[in-house]
Amino acid sequence: MFDTDLLSILFPAFVAGILVLSTHVVLGQQVLKRGIIFIDLAIAQVAALGAIVAHLNHDIEHLPYSHVWMPALFALAGAGFIAWLSKRMADELEAIIGCFYVLAAVAAMLLLSNDPHGAEMLKQLMSGQILWVNWSQLILPASVSACILLLISIKPALLDGRGFYIMFALVITLSVELVGVYLVFSTLILPALAVNKYQARFRLPAAYAVGLVGYISGLVLSASFDLPSGAAIVATLAISTILFRLVLGRKAQPEKKPRKINPELNQG
Repeated sequence: MFDTDLLSILFPAFVAGILVLSTHVVLGQQVLKRGIIFIDLAIAQVAALGAIVAHLNHDIEHLPYSHVWMPALFALAGAGFIAWLSKRMADELEAIIGCFYVLAAVAAMLLLSNDPHGAEMLKQLMSGQILWVNWSQLILPASVSACILLLISIKPALLDGRGFYIMFALVITLSVELVGVYLVFSTLILPALAVNKYQARFRLPAAYAVGLVGYISGLVLSASFDLPSGAAIVATLAISTILFRLVLGRKAQPEKKPRKINPELNQG
């Protein structure tokens, strides 16, 4: 059963979820529009690779905020590489991004293969530890998210240019630190997919609603039944997406217009 004493843990986790949703819903729709679905997985995995490199190199590990700027450098480099490819190999871009993700994942496994805590670190980077987020960890993501949302509201055209890749890399870096690679991908794609066929005017609010339902349900289930929080939220996000598409998605279907009959045909 749900223990009300857990609210002190759940509330920071819920705020972390809101921060992730605030930017990922907007960027996720752009990812779906561009047809580069694997970019979030690839950049998230590259950011995780940067965190692993920082962890293994003790000189870097002891530098201030290395757990933030090192993954950010890797993510920006990866985003820049994908942006470069998008102009030269657009017809094969999705396949190359998928290969890029696999190579980054394999590199992470190889680097951690001889680390005694490697398996635990890899699990944490993939699944995240959202339930154990504290308030101090939310300051930087909140500041960056606010700046990015402000930039998008002032100049929406940034989403269509190369600025998208820079914003994407920064957001993904901070999100992986909070919620892990799997939840980053799910938060970007599932709400966007849920509303992809919905009315354009209500698409963004509906996507946020789908995401909020998924995060709240997942956190409550995780706390009530002692389930892995990241996996629980991914599952409830998927269920929320499916239910929206099945129940409300029908409204997105255009009404069939009555077929016009040529009066000249009737005269025959």
